[in-house]
Amino acid sequence: MLRYAGRGYTILFVGHAGHPEVEGVMGEAPNQVKLVQTVADAESIEVDDPRRVAYATQTTLSLDDVSAIVEVLRRRFPDMVGPETGDICYATTNRQEAVRALVDQHGADVVLVLGSPNSSNSNRLREVAEMAGARGYLLGSAEELDPRWLVGAMRVGVSAGASTPEHLVQGLVDRLTVLGAESVETVETRVEDVFFAPPPMRR
Repeated sequence: MLRYAGRGYTILFVGHAGHPEVEGVMGEAPNQVKLVQTVADAESIEVDDPRRVAYATQTTLSLDDVSAIVEVLRRRFPDMVGPETGDICYATTNRQEAVRALVDQHGADVVLVLGSPNSSNSNRLREVAEMAGARGYLLGSAEELDPRWLVGAMRVGVSAGASTPEHLVQGLVDRLTVLGAESVETVETRVEDVFFAPPPMRR
């Protein structure tokens, strides 16, 4: 992205204000990076030269989060350049697919999401669960689980933000077992086999 800034492009960065990644990116070229948070922003944002526009996205957002925004930007700025496959985090997209599957295919009535309340991708997982028709709750550890959340639920799904340690997930599963869960099933919607080559060595 910075190579485009060096060539005089305006960089439209799709993300959420206050997120550490957004603040870091905007700090790299503050005079040339503009934040786009919503479709309304995409419709109204102005640039110096419509022929010299590039875009990038916050990696913790999903394809669902950014597709409508990018569509508007491409309509307004046909010459806009950007990542060919997107900057979207594979783990984020895959986890959202898994949450939908927990509800749609496996009948989860409640989905518990482990993650920080400040985590964009964790909050998005809870929202995905709710949009799919389940009751979604965000919690930081097994100790925060309120048994009242489970009243009337036949099946409970568990997911976690991309940076949540595995031992916290296992701790929540163990707590559910103590509360009466009879079996545990792992739901996998996609095998993560994307390989990112290491950067070249510098001498």
